[in-house]
Amino acid sequence: MSIDAHHHFWNYQPAEYGWIGEGMEVLKRDFNPLDLEPHLKSAGINGVISVQARTSQVDNDFLLNYAKKHSFIKGVVGYVDLTQPNAREQLERFSMADQKAVGIREVLQGLTDDAHCLRKDFNEGLTCLHDFGLVYDILIFHRHLPNIIRMVDQHPLQTFVLDHIGKPTIHTASPDPIWVKNIKALAERENVYCKVSGMVTEVAPQKDWTPDLLKPYFEVVWETFETNRLMFGSDWPVCLLRSGYQKWFDTVSAWTSQLSQDEQTAFWDKNPSKAYGILG
Repeated sequence: MSIDAHHHFWNYQPAEYGWIGEGMEVLKRDFNPLDLEPHLKSAGINGVISVQARTSQVDNDFLLNYAKKHSFIKGVVGYVDLTQPNAREQLERFSMADQKAVGIREVLQGLTDDAHCLRKDFNEGLTCLHDFGLVYDILIFHRHLPNIIRMVDQHPLQTFVLDHIGKPTIHTASPDPIWVKNIKALAERENVYCKVSGMVTEVAPQKDWTPDLLKPYFEVVWETFETNRLMFGSDWPVCLLRSGYQKWFDTVSAWTSQLSQDEQTAFWDKNPSKAYGILG
């Protein structure tokens, strides 16, 4: 099996997806499983993880309903506000709704408080995820990494997955040493996985990207998270801002083609399957 561990679906409504702003017209339409499936077949991908795209629990049922109808959707990462007093009850409801409910994500990168992940109520809610076998997806900018390390250290039994390699700002093919230092530190926590995803939209200023520009960033996470905690994600349809699905898949495939067969199997299948508890 080959797994795309990060993509989104939505029925576009401006009020519901305020993060889709000016210059993002390509995203201002509906995206559903029938839109994604041809890309998966072309790339030889036969399993995906659907990730929330709005901070509403309505999204949970929306994505789980798709998962019930389409066997290639292997898991859903939903949304629960972990700071709420009833967070535990909401997590239980989500986890019991379907076996494909595999994780929770908060849009930490969009919050005004960079230390939100260190709040007492947030971490009390986060503590509950382990009881229900749920993964926590980490969506941040690279400046949040020191706080994220402090958060992770409070939850040694919890499985975490870092989205989009921690969103470094990509100006050149020489990664920011501060990002490299913080990624290495985070990778020392063996309960943290990392997605090779969302990189094309972090190239700044807005300009054409090349595999050679991005490869050094892949090499950093490969060297730090190594064989058993790295996985592929397309970030479709957000990737369409800078890349088609096939182009990104081909880019990552070229990077991993130099790895051993066992390493490739781990990257494309075993790692996301283990992290999210994906059933065949």
